[in-house]
Amino acid sequence: MKPKVVIWLIVVITFLSLLVDLPKLPLNYQIFKTFHTNDLLDKFPLKLGLDLQGGVQLILQTQMDKIGPKDRDSALDSARGVIEKRVNLYGVSEAVVQASKVGEERRILVELPGLKDASSAAKLVGKTAQLDFREIPASRSAEASTSAIPSVFFATPTGLTGADLKRAQVTFGSSKSAKSGPQVAIEFNDAGSKKFAEITKRNIGKPLAIFLDNEIVSAPTVQQEIDGGNAVITGQFTTAQAKDLAIQLNAGALPVPIKILEERSIGPTLGAISVHKSLVAGIIGLVIVMLYMALYYKLLGIIADIALIIYAVISLAIFKTGFFILPPVTLTLAGIAGFILSIGMAVDANILIFERMGEERRWGKSNIRALELGFERAWSSIWASNMSSLMTAAILYGVGSSLVRGFAVTLIIGILVSLFTAIIVTRTFLRLIIK
Repeated sequence: MKPKVVIWLIVVITFLSLLVDLPKLPLNYQIFKTFHTNDLLDKFPLKLGLDLQGGVQLILQTQMDKIGPKDRDSALDSARGVIEKRVNLYGVSEAVVQASKVGEERRILVELPGLKDASSAAKLVGKTAQLDFREIPASRSAEASTSAIPSVFFATPTGLTGADLKRAQVTFGSSKSAKSGPQVAIEFNDAGSKKFAEITKRNIGKPLAIFLDNEIVSAPTVQQEIDGGNAVITGQFTTAQAKDLAIQLNAGALPVPIKILEERSIGPTLGAISVHKSLVAGIIGLVIVMLYMALYYKLLGIIADIALIIYAVISLAIFKTGFFILPPVTLTLAGIAGFILSIGMAVDANILIFERMGEERRWGKSNIRALELGFERAWSSIWASNMSSLMTAAILYGVGSSLVRGFAVTLIIGILVSLFTAIIVTRTFLRLIIK
């Protein structure tokens, strides 16, 4: 690729990264207004973890009394998966759901950044949500229409449960209908549709009770056989209650009962102080590295400094957008530490290249030839060094806790971007200047 094409590519990438990084600039607003895309400005916030923006932290204990010792680890993993699915359906960005063993106890840590109400979050993730349909004699229809617990004893299970459910979603009844307000529309899979059709066929004119965790939710009277596999759960729901019910049904039932050991709301005050100190440390480190490069390597160091600034701009844009390929990065305090560390590592490749170029010039090579040989002969060292760092970061991400993973993610992104700036940006700038 021609140097002029590469330099324009670098300019475009840097310019777009700046638009993402600095959305409050008047220029940004003018550009986005021109294309009628103002809403894009709000789509790239810098996502912060629980330790930086506050939120809700839950510690859940699984009750394994009725689970065999050999099956407890798999039950714990299943419970973690169900809770993680519920949290994702709830719409919490970059939540952490992590299983652990404390002695003989098996616990699940749930961190929900940005949420304020710990009690409602605890109800959402810890509720069993076992759905089933039961037949009720017509003589009991009056009692079945209430939420009385004795209904459990005379209701007959039909075998149609939440396991036959395909999806659930919130709908609203007509304002003119007796069943107005929020409802939960459910759709059964093929097996569930057949069961539901048989059940409704033999219960025409009779109530069919819908139970959730052994509590009756609704007992509508079957008017006709329903063979489409669709039904509606009605009740005195608020919109929030209907939404939570749909989330629990979509996520499925927990394989083991859950006991909430601790629930607490974490304020963002400590996080704000940590962010401020981290930013100060990052700026100081960046300035020191840039001064060292400029003083020691003169013109070459200034070019490396420009590449370092481009590196920081692109890295921050990737944190915000995931480069539109991966999910955006949620920055934790450990993640910020990984980014600050990667700033120092970003100039390693430049130093190797510059030293190799100096050797080539001392051996009588021209500037252009020394540039090309410097990059070629330094590449093996750069590759080996960065690959070993990437492997270490990948291992940290694979086996580490959520805290360590945040560090590993920012370090991996920093290493990859530094390779781009050293091999592409610095090399292109040097070629243009030397020529």
